[in-house]
Amino acid sequence: MAKVIYGGQSYECGEDSVLDCLTAQGVPIPSSCRSGNCQTCLMRAVKGKVPADAQAGLKPTLAAQNYFMACSCHPQSDIEVVMPEAGINRLAARVASVEYLNADILGIRLNPSRPLEYRAGQFINLFKDDVTSRSYSLASLPALDEPLFLNVRKVPGGKVSNWLFEKLRAGDEIEISEATGDCFYVPGNAGQDMLLIATGTGLAPLYGIVRDALQNGHRGRLVLYHGSYDAGGFYLAEELRELERKHPNFSFVPCVSEGIAPAGYEQGMVLDVALRDHPDLTGWRVFLCGNPNMVSAAKKQAFLAGASMREIYADPF
Repeated sequence: MAKVIYGGQSYECGEDSVLDCLTAQGVPIPSSCRSGNCQTCLMRAVKGKVPADAQAGLKPTLAAQNYFMACSCHPQSDIEVVMPEAGINRLAARVASVEYLNADILGIRLNPSRPLEYRAGQFINLFKDDVTSRSYSLASLPALDEPLFLNVRKVPGGKVSNWLFEKLRAGDEIEISEATGDCFYVPGNAGQDMLLIATGTGLAPLYGIVRDALQNGHRGRLVLYHGSYDAGGFYLAEELRELERKHPNFSFVPCVSEGIAPAGYEQGMVLDVALRDHPDLTGWRVFLCGNPNMVSAAKKQAFLAGASMREIYADPF
């Protein structure tokens, strides 16, 4: 008989779902529909095999991290489970380098004190002190980059970003969290077209995701649109142009929303330009990162253009 292990306690599961097993023992697990649709009862397996039925309808990025719906999970063998937010630990990291990527964006490279498991596009928390932290997406790729690579925009009055700009130096030791987030590339369906739209430092996760896809031999079109008010807001442009030269299936489109766009740049709001170029997104995988208003509007517009909500990944910040 399969057992469910939660919070250091072991419970006989029998024919019950993980949700029914735990709630019958008085363990408070959030739930609503109890039919595998609302995902309120989402949990994560840290040991044991998750039945495929318990992941039906989940985004591939969640399934890849062993998330499942407790109401639909009938384990065939022992399984240890945690709540989604559990297990995000802190660790020390040493600053390898600090550089200006443009006037308002800092590139920070970090060497963690122990190996950090992550996917390009996920994020970590960076701590100024015990109670003050901010989340920053990882632009680095485990297979190619040794230090972690963060892109930090200076926020007026920002407690953490101003501290990083003014105080952080190579050699400093700081505290970070382990990586989390479900905005990353999952191998498979290598011929699928992918649309990626970013504003500001929303480029950071997409820079990692594009390189991850190319590293894994993705054959479908990869089209990355990056939006800024003016040409001075762009960064990593030369690196992206180099990727474009090496990989015929990758295109980089910088978009200027105000003023006159220089040669090689598109004029207009990044979302408008991207959807003008790709009005039909049926079958596409879509990644949206950056300004929350843009991300919210883009999710709706991408869905109306034919993209499945299951294939739309968003990271607003």
